[in-house]
Amino acid sequence: MRYSKEEVIQFIREEDVKFIRLAFCDVFGKQKNISIMTGEINRAFEYGIAIDAWSIAGFGSGIRSDLFLHPDPSTLVILPWRPENGRVVRMFCSVTYPDGTPFEADARNLLKNAIASAQKEGCDFRFGSEMEFYFFKRDEQGEPTSIPYDRAGYMDIAPEDKGENLRREICLTLEQMGIYPESSHHEDGPGQNEIDFRYSDALAAADNAITFSSVVRTIANRNGVYADFSPKPIENSPGNGMHINFSVKYKNNDDVLPFAIAGLLKNIKDMTLFLNPSKDSYKRLGRSQAPRYISWSAENRSQLVRIPSAQGEFKRAELRSPDPLANPYIAYTLMIHSCMDGIKNKIALPDPVEINLYTAEREVLERYDSLPDTLEEAKEIAERSDFIRAHLPQTIIDSYIKR
Repeated sequence: MRYSKEEVIQFIREEDVKFIRLAFCDVFGKQKNISIMTGEINRAFEYGIAIDAWSIAGFGSGIRSDLFLHPDPSTLVILPWRPENGRVVRMFCSVTYPDGTPFEADARNLLKNAIASAQKEGCDFRFGSEMEFYFFKRDEQGEPTSIPYDRAGYMDIAPEDKGENLRREICLTLEQMGIYPESSHHEDGPGQNEIDFRYSDALAAADNAITFSSVVRTIANRNGVYADFSPKPIENSPGNGMHINFSVKYKNNDDVLPFAIAGLLKNIKDMTLFLNPSKDSYKRLGRSQAPRYISWSAENRSQLVRIPSAQGEFKRAELRSPDPLANPYIAYTLMIHSCMDGIKNKIALPDPVEINLYTAEREVLERYDSLPDTLEEAKEIAERSDFIRAHLPQTIIDSYIKR
């Protein structure tokens, strides 16, 4: 349910809410929040709540560190793991300067602008993520260890799959928050799991991805387990991916997905820093079903972009390179602009690659362009990219390049 300001105020009064968490993300997609008491809700909606952004990655500066949070009432949810008496709710926020000017490093606002820009051209995007993560045991002091929670493999069942009950609790908690997973299962690595989401509009999908990470970590911690979303938690085991499914509807119901994919392939190297933002991201790419080459195909999972077998409203494409450390607001922003580049300029889609690129001979692989091999290479490409400069503010670019 999407609430209005008036409905939020009524909900807070009727449901014994005592604390309101105003949530936002730093430029790297790490969720932050400040809690206010219910008596401050009118002030929050009218004027915003001030924060000191000095210590928030990509936000603070010595000259202008005061920023304001403005809650989005449509994102109101109860946090189910908090007490029922004196409930806690959460809303995502927009970030502005004191005069109300949007803060340029607010990635959620960047995504809103990208959505509006696409809609002006008659395009409506929808996204759904497939999120992978590992469970590790904790030691007697509660600190994370490098010991996987189980030794199960792909789609194994209990008792080998010890994460079954944890995934169940995660899915049920997400449902209580209005987020509806499509499926969940054990992944290929020891202690590795995956939960997939239903399609949503771009902003809701990004909000859901942030919420999902928070819920997984919270449920894992409650059960004495550590949840790891890093791209390569175990050296010789599969990495964690965040496969992003996307579709686009055009005003005349024309099939513009081929143009969208072509635009994505054209700009993917420039975007890679923001889809794969850590050194370990590049230990994952090119291994264990994580793509390295810039290609596409129907169903073939060795490709960067694949078109899963589906018809009608379920027809979509899947980008397989991002990992869970990507800020989903930035990832979806860049994907929308890339796809729109292909649609507006009618970029021709290259021929599909119908071979297994993981086992192909070197002389075959040399025909295809590839993603950056290292974080440093990705930074260099992004720094000189006209596409990135056109769609991301310099403050965000600098934050990633100088990190």
